Amino acid sequence: MKRNPKYYILSFTVFLLILTGAIVFKLDKNISIFSQDVNTSTSTEQQTGDTVSVPGKLLEKPKHVRGIHIMAWSAGSKKYRQKLQTYIDSSTLNTVVIAVKETNGEVYIPGVKSAVEIKAYVPAMPNIQSYISDLKSQNIYTSARIVVFKDNIAARKHPDWAVKNPDGSIWVDKKDQAWLDPFNKDNWEYTFEIAQQCVKLGFEEIQFDYIRFPSDGVIKNCRYSQPHSSTTAVNNIVAFLKEAKTRLKITGVKISIDVFGLTTSSEHDMGIGQSIVPMAKEVDYVCPMVYPSHYPKGSYGIASPNSQPYKTILIALEHARRKMGEDAVKLRPYLQDFSLGYKYDTEEVIAQMQACYDNDIFEWTLWNPSSRYNIVPLKEKEAINKRKLSKNNAVAVSSSADKAE
Repeated sequence: MKRNPKYYILSFTVFLLILTGAIVFKLDKNISIFSQDVNTSTSTEQQTGDTVSVPGKLLEKPKHVRGIHIMAWSAGSKKYRQKLQTYIDSSTLNTVVIAVKETNGEVYIPGVKSAVEIKAYVPAMPNIQSYISDLKSQNIYTSARIVVFKDNIAARKHPDWAVKNPDGSIWVDKKDQAWLDPFNKDNWEYTFEIAQQCVKLGFEEIQFDYIRFPSDGVIKNCRYSQPHSSTTAVNNIVAFLKEAKTRLKITGVKISIDVFGLTTSSEHDMGIGQSIVPMAKEVDYVCPMVYPSHYPKGSYGIASPNSQPYKTILIALEHARRKMGEDAVKLRPYLQDFSLGYKYDTEEVIAQMQACYDNDIFEWTLWNPSSRYNIVPLKEKEAINKRKLSKNNAVAVSSSADKAE
């Protein structure tokens, strides 16, 4: 029987609709599965009460970092954020280092599953990802400071991770704080988990602190999972940094390390596994904590290093430059903006900056444990381009300080 041509047209149209529907169904199914994967990942992060997504493009590091360190509770405070905005608006500040894990073991960023499991997560910084995004929009470079091996929470929750006493009990320092065994790779993995979450939040840099062995307490009682000596300790710390570099390289973030101020001058590891030369090879920036208040009297032939900030830091950084050679370009010292045994004001802070400049080091980060900073040294006119404070004036500040004592 001969069919009407309209019949074939109608049949072909129906066939196309069925085929299109099948394709759409398949695509929808794939999209649904993909979305489920994403949602599953997000739900894990939401255990901490904050959703985290992969950030956009990282900012380039400023040519010369002018930074301040901020404690987590300050970074999470609306009032402090307003204060920080005044620093940004009225000074040369271009970098903020935020504490995301502290010496007690608390972790302040969301999305770290292991931290949630051991109840180390503390929501001190609400909406931290959006805040980092806001800082980025103002070209403020952000660094996440992670305390590594001093961790009272993880060490007590996982005794097998901890530094031990000869009898197998958990060793504690003079403040009754437990430490993680730097040789134990589980501790490395925990740190890398935190660092990778910092990357997801949008930080441009990961800064490792307390990347060392214990220094205070009955050190002779410390027992580790591997034989300990100056050589094995240094090699282990360097190996950790090498692995961190491997893990984080693909993300594009920079890596910096905080080290004892005396590492710039010491010829040994000071019993803590820190040797600045091999450590520098594995990272982008080295941040010696050259706080004058932390140098013993008589250091560098200076009767009172705390009252002579210019001279103390000048010599410390001279030693660092000689030791590090071509890696000296990685130096970004922490400077003291707090008083401890001697009052530190504008002149003392600027004197430290001048000591950096006179060593051809044009980067620094200020440290104040309460996150309260003197705005004057951060202003360009007083502390950066004009450089009105000469070396002689800085020495004069130190001399007058000596007389005051």
